[in-house]
Amino acid sequence: MSVIRLTHLTDPHLHGAENERLRGIATLPSLEATLAHAQRRDWPPDAVLVTGDLVQNDPAGYAHFRRVFEALRLPVLCLPGNHDEPQAMRRALEGAPFVVGGVVDLGLWRIVLLDSTVAGSDAGRLSTESLAGLQSALAAAPHRHVLVCLHHHPVPMASRWLDRVGLENAGEFLDVIDRHSNVRGIAWGHVHQSYDALRKGVRLLATPSTCAQFLPRAEHFAVDRQPPAYRTLELKADGSIVTDVVWVEGGAGAGSKSVWAAA
Repeated sequence: MSVIRLTHLTDPHLHGAENERLRGIATLPSLEATLAHAQRRDWPPDAVLVTGDLVQNDPAGYAHFRRVFEALRLPVLCLPGNHDEPQAMRRALEGAPFVVGGVVDLGLWRIVLLDSTVAGSDAGRLSTESLAGLQSALAAAPHRHVLVCLHHHPVPMASRWLDRVGLENAGEFLDVIDRHSNVRGIAWGHVHQSYDALRKGVRLLATPSTCAQFLPRAEHFAVDRQPPAYRTLELKADGSIVTDVVWVEGGAGAGSKSVWAAA
């Protein structure tokens, strides 16, 4: 497996009711349309990655998530977001093809799935135990390239309201990252917009939602007019990452592919 291919979807915000809407978008049909688009264009990946907010404060939505993703017959790597109920999520998605949290090794890559949720808060925080687990996961695989995944953004998004609900102990998290030269990328959800930057040789990637998007660089909460989207990731044997954000309808429908080599 010289190249690992992932399809990254995030923030579907499902409800128990199939046609329930969030910010004007019926979230389950939007997720299904996004997946159908990916299956026509970028299929099959080696695994699907979903970085939180699987449901919108409604554990009944996990049944829809399980039905939709189980049908793909691919590994589904998941972690919770602030609108999830982590214990209910783990119960609902127990067993293959789902992996909720922990570490997954694919080819020359290690995928680390972190829980950054804090009960009753929209902001995130990594517990002492989570940081220790990250440290161990990185130290135990010095010869693997690593992609670290979480829900909350660990760097500012230049959006005043959104940066109030990011990762509260981002400094501690990045200190761990900086101690390990095998980390090639960090991927997250939560922000409902695309982000692609480089920090100390580590690729920083946020993926838009499969439903509504947030207006980038907004001082106050505002919804963007961009359509649903997903991200493709090619994790190369040399540690480089090729990625493409694909907008499902309208907008920048053709995507915007880019590649940076590993440091």
